[in-house]
Amino acid sequence: MQTQNIPFALFTDESSIAYLAGFWGYLGIEFGRPTMLVVPAVGAPTVITPLMESEMVGAMTWVEDIRVWEDFGSNSWQAALAKILGAILGPRPESIWLELSTVPAIVRNYLDQDFAAVPLCDIAPVLGKQRIIKSALEIEIMSQTGIIAGAMMQAAHESLAEGVPEYESALAVINAGTKKAAGFLTDTGWDQFVSPMIHNLQILQSGSDTSMVHRRASVRTYKRADPVYFCFCNMAQFKQYKLGFDRMFHIGEVTDQAAQVQLAAIEAQQAAIAAIKPGVSAQQVAAAANAVYQKRGYETGYRTGRSIGVAYLEAPELKHGDKTILQAGMTFAVDGGISIDGETAGRIGDSIVVTQTGCEYLTQYPRQLLVTNS
Repeated sequence: MQTQNIPFALFTDESSIAYLAGFWGYLGIEFGRPTMLVVPAVGAPTVITPLMESEMVGAMTWVEDIRVWEDFGSNSWQAALAKILGAILGPRPESIWLELSTVPAIVRNYLDQDFAAVPLCDIAPVLGKQRIIKSALEIEIMSQTGIIAGAMMQAAHESLAEGVPEYESALAVINAGTKKAAGFLTDTGWDQFVSPMIHNLQILQSGSDTSMVHRRASVRTYKRADPVYFCFCNMAQFKQYKLGFDRMFHIGEVTDQAAQVQLAAIEAQQAAIAAIKPGVSAQQVAAAANAVYQKRGYETGYRTGRSIGVAYLEAPELKHGDKTILQAGMTFAVDGGISIDGETAGRIGDSIVVTQTGCEYLTQYPRQLLVTNS
């Protein structure tokens, strides 16, 4: 920030606050109750948080300056923020730096009204460059997340049988993942504020609905030869680090069409992973997968992968046009995906970390045609 003459940054995105300050809440901006982190280029950072959450925030974060606000009266979050900005920038700031694409509307509206003549600048690319390369501690947490995700996938697999409703699989995933996550936690120190609970709506489609990509588990029951797709991209997370992890199963047997599509997706994913190493570009990895689709007679609108970390989507992405050069320490979700509308689909996804010589898997489950015994 100092080298780019950025006087301060205002962070409102939960993933950024977790990354920088080590805390997060379980009730967020959707309740109209913002928590913010103000980071000056020189001096100590400040947290602005609701009074009711301040005790937990104070116990989790390393930041010492915590300002609280209340839901009524003069001690509002707007007043707290204005006081901090005034102390850093004076009465007439030249610019305000914040995460433009994720700033909540309630905060943006306030800035537009009270600082109407002040340019709003985007701090996200500056922080994004820092987050691209993961530290050894981050990779350790993501490896633990991969183990949790593996337990979730095993439970998903074991839940599958003719006549079982989709939601039963979702319950099995939550139960297995939660128990595995609990094994990595203690009830002391910072750990005591990390919930082991696996949550969010399970992305699951079966039968001809597998082509829909992001449908949630329903009361539909599995039938013989059904393809069943599990995506854990909104559930495989631990200590705020989020992985991508997908598998496709088939109930009892697999049709020729479903097998053909799934094997193509696996081959495309494996081609992408084989291309990953330091020095290649993100779009080269995508090109390796796209060559497989083309050879097998498929077209795809999917990106091949995305960077992963504390946010669901980080930069760079493995897709055409992204020329970012891969480096050791980058982490990606790498997918293979084909949809045949109204009929079937083939999908697979894993998370990896780029190493000095190639990459290593963060998620583990067989990468082959998966057919249940019942």
